[in-house]
Amino acid sequence: MDKIKDLLQTVRDEYAKDKFDITSADDSPFEQFEKWFSLAVAANIPDVNAMNLATCDKSGRPSSRIVLLRDASENGFTFFTNYNSRKGSQLLQNPYAALNFFWPQLEKQIRVEGKVSKVSEKISDDYFASRPVDSQIGAWASNQSHSIASRNELEENFKSLKEKFATTVPRPPHWGGFVLQPYYFEFWQGRQSRMHDRVAYELKENCWNKLTLAP
Repeated sequence: MDKIKDLLQTVRDEYAKDKFDITSADDSPFEQFEKWFSLAVAANIPDVNAMNLATCDKSGRPSSRIVLLRDASENGFTFFTNYNSRKGSQLLQNPYAALNFFWPQLEKQIRVEGKVSKVSEKISDDYFASRPVDSQIGAWASNQSHSIASRNELEENFKSLKEKFATTVPRPPHWGGFVLQPYYFEFWQGRQSRMHDRVAYELKENCWNKLTLAP
């Protein structure tokens, strides 16, 4: 770790690809999200739907990880996981979370904060059925976030379950979707001299209010 400080001093990028302000921002944060997400898809950004999911336990201690966005609409942002995992357990204890999308190729970042709830059984069933078979089996084989004796234990469990579910793989009862219903958005556009553009949306009395934030 002694070299980290020296290495960090060599890392500095200047942002100058685009600009963004409250006058050009759509009145709807969902429409604005769609515009930027479409730009990211058109730019062929790898794992374009990858997002940082930050959660807190019941004591308020945070943790974060990357998950994949699987649906987005005015009903919220949907992702799927093991409900017994660390993130699943935390969301069931404390149903508030934050998402962060960062596309460095576009010098754009989107933050989304909101309340989280489980999606319907049907939505979880339908999405699980669309997954590759090995991914379905993996959802059964892995006791996500819990310690295991070795990688071999995991692989043996996977092999055994693949034989068990030779035809159809049912959705595990501990696996399904969450949907985050936003009450806050922030759109960040990198600018020169760290004078970044930031436009936020706050939900108040069922109306979205736009505001400009200092960088």
